[in-house]
Amino acid sequence: MKDFKVLENGLMPVYEGAHGQLVDGRELHKFLEVGKKFSDWMKEKIEKYEFVEGVDFTSFPKKEKGENTWINTIEYALTIDTAKELAMVQNNEKGSEARKYFILVERKFKEIAKPESLEDLIIMQAQNMKDMRLQLQEAKDQSAAVTEAVQEIREVIVISPKDDWREQTNRLVAKICKKLKSYNLPKEVIYKALESRAKCDLKIRLENKIRRLIREGMAKSKAEKINYLDVIADDSKLIEIYTAIVKEMSIKNKVS
Repeated sequence: MKDFKVLENGLMPVYEGAHGQLVDGRELHKFLEVGKKFSDWMKEKIEKYEFVEGVDFTSFPKKEKGENTWINTIEYALTIDTAKELAMVQNNEKGSEARKYFILVERKFKEIAKPESLEDLIIMQAQNMKDMRLQLQEAKDQSAAVTEAVQEIREVIVISPKDDWREQTNRLVAKICKKLKSYNLPKEVIYKALESRAKCDLKIRLENKIRRLIREGMAKSKAEKINYLDVIADDSKLIEIYTAIVKEMSIKNKVS
């Protein structure tokens, strides 16, 4: 979140977002000294407390240079309300300290925002009305864009013959990877979502399929070229779920 303006830099930075203060999820995780891996902790809390993307947090991919290679991660910008809740549910001293800090930051900026005269109040109300109109227009534009994107994706996949699902989804996934500038991360996200929804383990299914094909006489070198898509192709339920996930990611990333 280096591109965001820092509003407060006490226990941890609080940033200025388009619609309020934001907290870097990774920085909060570090301050709270959570024992779990950051990505696992965030996914668990989002699911448990039903946080909504675009309302309670925003996720975005990030690419950092490691010692010998580039590392792809998913980062989370949290609203200050979400950060307060995550701090509170830690039920320890660090969580209490972080929550009190966020409350003080909120109070500070509410005081700054208070009008000092009738003229300031009128100006502020006018600005609020302008902001509301802009937000409404933005919401309408986004809704229209999403509707159009949904229709485009529907035309791309649904109208095509079912036998073409692999070719069609491969094309969309390739576009998503190109847009996000990452070859592996979008695929990992899709496969993890598939495993979660279908309650399956693709790795185990793949290993079983390879062993079976070798027993049936296929050359080991050829069998080892089998991939997750070959596993998905064996199960109509997996095809349906996988296709739906690719559609959702295509819409989210405005790819058609």
